[in-house]
Amino acid sequence: MLSDLVPEANETENEVCSLAIIVLIAADKLQRDQSSFDDFYSCLPNLDVFDSLLTTILALLFVVLGVLLVVGLVKYVSKGQARSPARHKEDPAWSGLYRFTKVEIENALNFWGDRRYLGRGSAGLVYMGVLPSGQNVAVKHIFKTNNSDSFFREVAGLSRIRHSNLACLLGYCVEDGEQFLVFEYCSGGNLSQRLLRKDTVLTWYDRVKILRHCALALRFLHDKVDGCIVHRDIKLTNILLTDDLIPKLSDFGLAKLLKMEQSKVFTDVRGTIGYMDPEYMTNAKLTCASDIYSFGIVTLQLLSGQKVIELDLDARDQLTRKAKDVSLGSRPLSDFIDPRLNGAVTETDFESILQIAVLCVARSSKSRPSIDVVFRQGYKDDSFILAEQAKQIFYVTDPIDPTYFIVVNGKQQHMTEESLIDDDIVPVISRVPSSDLHVDDGDAYCQRTDHTEGIWIQT
Repeated sequence: MLSDLVPEANETENEVCSLAIIVLIAADKLQRDQSSFDDFYSCLPNLDVFDSLLTTILALLFVVLGVLLVVGLVKYVSKGQARSPARHKEDPAWSGLYRFTKVEIENALNFWGDRRYLGRGSAGLVYMGVLPSGQNVAVKHIFKTNNSDSFFREVAGLSRIRHSNLACLLGYCVEDGEQFLVFEYCSGGNLSQRLLRKDTVLTWYDRVKILRHCALALRFLHDKVDGCIVHRDIKLTNILLTDDLIPKLSDFGLAKLLKMEQSKVFTDVRGTIGYMDPEYMTNAKLTCASDIYSFGIVTLQLLSGQKVIELDLDARDQLTRKAKDVSLGSRPLSDFIDPRLNGAVTETDFESILQIAVLCVARSSKSRPSIDVVFRQGYKDDSFILAEQAKQIFYVTDPIDPTYFIVVNGKQQHMTEESLIDDDIVPVISRVPSSDLHVDDGDAYCQRTDHTEGIWIQT
């Protein structure tokens, strides 16, 4: 108690009394506690004002500064708790993306009066929307039960990486406890839908083109200066398609950036079971090779036409065993070719891609090739693609000048003299002098280097 102090008898008690009074003043306790107020006056007359004046002033300054420092730290910590580290990452300057308001998101989703469901991602549901400019977009509404890690991981990853075969993130929204991601809209649907459509068949050429572009996307992700971005959820439904069947790898909610050590053990083994690396499922060790395994399963599905195997490990294992048997010659190649193709494949190229896919689905990650090896051995050589394209090129006599042939895109089935003159109707590639074209039983061979063999149509 302050009243028990006798400052004139003891220098230490003199200093203690001075400090106690200053602390009480700084804490404003004197105004609230009458007993402290009385003790203050019982102690005050005993002070040697002149001896303690300097000490009192200095102590007062230190106490005031200390109180201000403590108050500042408390406020800073409180704000830090209110704003999680992920919250700081909302800043558009950090992400370089447009931040939509919730009103803008709602207007985009309700453009037709009701929401149009597109699918389900690893962290939320995806709907189609329309921006005020008329641009179609895909809006992912993140699950409320999901923590913000997945959301900001996807924003962080896609704001830093841009590639023609990765789904383009246009912006995001964080408001009223809800989170949205806004992507470009791919009108061709996902690869699973396209592969299994009953009204049309995905051609061999288109399948190879899709696989080649997917390999390019993976090579871009895996070949980073500071490490490897592992997607962790490569599957048919996460490969979106444009009208021209150009694939876009999507859903980066599970993506991880691995540093140069090339592997990491995670407590949360996540992904789609039918496509997951068996080694990763067993020991939670994630590497770039985990994506290679998933890509191998996707490749085998495109070669065989087998349906989605997302939750069926038995179907996956049967597929990989069958592929290995065919690659070893134990079974004929025809056993693995999608019957809907009716044999319209280049067998040498089919076998080459199958061999690469079998290596990709090896049980041990050390036995799998890198994406660079996959691309070089399976997809870098475009000769088979050019051969397929050649079948889509037609040489037609120019109706205006018969000494020339018109080179047109073979996807046009009906060509008349009027359509050949109108470039808007038939996409004319170029005109070739008749002297450069040789025709043999309907097959046209051009001596010029900028064209290849095709079909000559008599008009």
